[in-house]
Amino acid sequence: MQKRRLGRTDLDVPVLCLGTMMYGDQIAEADAVLQMDACSDHGINFFDTAEMYTVPPKPETQGESERIVGRWIASRKARDKVILATKVAGRSPAAYMRPDGGETRLTPDQIRFAVERSLKNLQTDYIDLYQIHWPDRQVPLFGSLRTGYTHYEDKGVPIDETLGALGELVTEGKVRHIGLSNETPYGVMQFLNAAERGGLPRVASIQNAYNLLNRVFEAGLAEMAIEEDVGLLAYSPIAQGALTGKYLDGGNPPGSRKALFDRLQRYETPGADDAIRGYLAIAQQFGADPAAFAMQFVTTRSFVTSNIFGARNMEQLETIFSSLEIDWTEEMEKSVNELHGRIQNPCP
Repeated sequence: MQKRRLGRTDLDVPVLCLGTMMYGDQIAEADAVLQMDACSDHGINFFDTAEMYTVPPKPETQGESERIVGRWIASRKARDKVILATKVAGRSPAAYMRPDGGETRLTPDQIRFAVERSLKNLQTDYIDLYQIHWPDRQVPLFGSLRTGYTHYEDKGVPIDETLGALGELVTEGKVRHIGLSNETPYGVMQFLNAAERGGLPRVASIQNAYNLLNRVFEAGLAEMAIEEDVGLLAYSPIAQGALTGKYLDGGNPPGSRKALFDRLQRYETPGADDAIRGYLAIAQQFGADPAAFAMQFVTTRSFVTSNIFGARNMEQLETIFSSLEIDWTEEMEKSVNELHGRIQNPCP
């Protein structure tokens, strides 16, 4: 399994990362165990979760993904073999996630509460990569950019204050490295500047959505990722399954995320179906499975540190594994970019 350096740390991570956000709801624990075993056997020892998971978020399953991963690690005695990444929730009205019933914020007290709970859930005394799930300040997120940019005056908890709290956790050994998620170029640079200004930990990565239907990371963030060594941990590389084509023409397969939770709206935008059909045709042209093709597009980007995937069953997992066997050629790159030029980012 090829590995890449995580930021400016001394940690190398595999190019594929197991995403566990569906563990505890769509994916039962017994199936999750099989997935983690299979990934471990394939050299994928990088697991990503969050205090908020499972998804869709709700009080009954909050933290269950972490607990499932923690039980697996304990049962396999695998802590020293696994690179664990989890996240603290950004600003939200999810009062059930905090003991005082208030909104989640990136304050020092809340960060400490969240990390202590995650450590307990994961049955470990340290987290390899602790990420801010989304900013405390208000920014357009999760597909809202397609309606145009909106500027908010509310800057939220000061970044220096949040970074200072994370720095204390690093000093105490509870967190090895820190990262961001769902961030903007401005936000990343503010964290980097605050780290240099205050002698605080430097962010090592940024976890944003990136796939054939959403390449907005390339405008601003890709240059930053390379020049500042804050590589992308790409999520939704298959666009929540949309790039397989299974949702075209109103498709809604039983057991799929759309059928269970009706949360595919980010990939049901004008132009999305035309783009999907185009990428399916390109994959067919090169004799590749569409999901594997979409995966390998993401994995081969120079600014990507690791490609975070999710799989509903072992068949899908095998397709993910097979993506690494695709030799990404100049012809593939040209075909993908020609289509992207005609239908740019239909699902930002």
